[in-house]
Amino acid sequence: MSTSRTIKPHEIVERALELSTADGCVVIADEESTANLRWAGNALTTNGVTRGRTLTVIATVDGKEGTASGVVSRSAVTAADLEPLVRAAEAAARGAGPAEDAQPLVTGTPASPDFTDAPAETSPAVFADFAPALGEAFARARAGGRELYGFANHVLVSTYVGTSTGLRLRHDQPKGTLELNAKSPDRQRSAWAGRATRDFKDVDPTVLDAELAVRLGWAERKIELPAGRYETLLPPTAVADLLIYQMWSAAARDAVEGRTVFSKPGGGTRLGEKLSELPLTLRSDPNAPGLESAPFVIAHSSGDDASVFDNGLPVPATEWISGGELARLTTTRHSAGLTGLPVSPAFGNLILDGGGDKSLEEMVAATERGLLLTCLWYIREVDPATLLLTGLTRDGVYLVENGQVVGEVNNFRFNESPVDLLSRATEAGRTEKTLPREWSDWFTRAAMPALRIPDFNMSSVSKGV
Repeated sequence: MSTSRTIKPHEIVERALELSTADGCVVIADEESTANLRWAGNALTTNGVTRGRTLTVIATVDGKEGTASGVVSRSAVTAADLEPLVRAAEAAARGAGPAEDAQPLVTGTPASPDFTDAPAETSPAVFADFAPALGEAFARARAGGRELYGFANHVLVSTYVGTSTGLRLRHDQPKGTLELNAKSPDRQRSAWAGRATRDFKDVDPTVLDAELAVRLGWAERKIELPAGRYETLLPPTAVADLLIYQMWSAAARDAVEGRTVFSKPGGGTRLGEKLSELPLTLRSDPNAPGLESAPFVIAHSSGDDASVFDNGLPVPATEWISGGELARLTTTRHSAGLTGLPVSPAFGNLILDGGGDKSLEEMVAATERGLLLTCLWYIREVDPATLLLTGLTRDGVYLVENGQVVGEVNNFRFNESPVDLLSRATEAGRTEKTLPREWSDWFTRAAMPALRIPDFNMSSVSKGV
């Protein structure tokens, strides 16, 4: 047994647990495979497939002052590497002070029936239907005087979790992203579209190319606008980027300690407070169709919203905002105990339902004068107390007048808080699956509506593309 591939994932988990002499042990084996295509100027440039394994060992040691934990992760672990890895985790635990988030390791979750099965793997076959359609999109773009750039990436991770308390869990997570950028031959006009997918069977690059052709046509007329507050239509991708960051800032402990936008002045949290007059429900559900995510906690490290001691804890469907009211904040078992709030593990997907049924096109048609955005990028936090974010618009900001797009305007820097935006939103469109462009490397499983904001703050003009 000389390579990482000769030991099956469940076997390496069992062997690591057998080698452990710690008081408690969690082993996580991640088997990852990727397949990708890249293109530029209406022609494929590269394609490839990769495979790899990462093993994480979490050792816990009970001491007089409390339980300590040690975490060590390594890639391409062979049989010879396994015992040194386990010992390194144990040494890290014995050298650490008591872990603040220490809890008994999870027990009682039924074993996954496929725990001993081989890992799922992606391959170029995932693009069997997509690739011919991409070729057709190239031909259409070429005929229409457009150049297409972009990539398609598919990742499949099989995660095996075993613990000294008897848990044997496995989850397969596919993640596909498609990003397509169309440019005019002189590079003066650019438009972007993206999609998230599990298997590339529900994305059609010819449809995206047609959408981009329309946007490049809008950009033939250039209009300069100053900074200011504008009625703005945020498309689902932009809404997703803002609300994902909002949820990353929604740890209950931070709110109780007065450090976030969800802290109540004078103490406590804003739970139960009305955040929007619209009937908005922001939720996560591991079983949401097309957005399926891990039904149990997979934590490679501890942080504000995760604890290695919670590995294997069931993740239920959760409403974070319910009917416009703040309903839940993220907690580990430890932070739930500190705050007196229910255990609400971090989420694997995010869905916003606003009760609307209009498409983005229908919302444009109902706009007297406003801006239509394509997407946001370079989003950064300015003030955690208000969750004020700054960032830039990208790949197309369009002026709408009397229900029609009349041209492309300059890009802007914006300053907005997503929590404040929810309070000012006057309309939510139809919820649809979307790709968050800014956070697509970390988070892809989202479904959002477009939102109408009557006074979105474009704080300055940007010369960026």
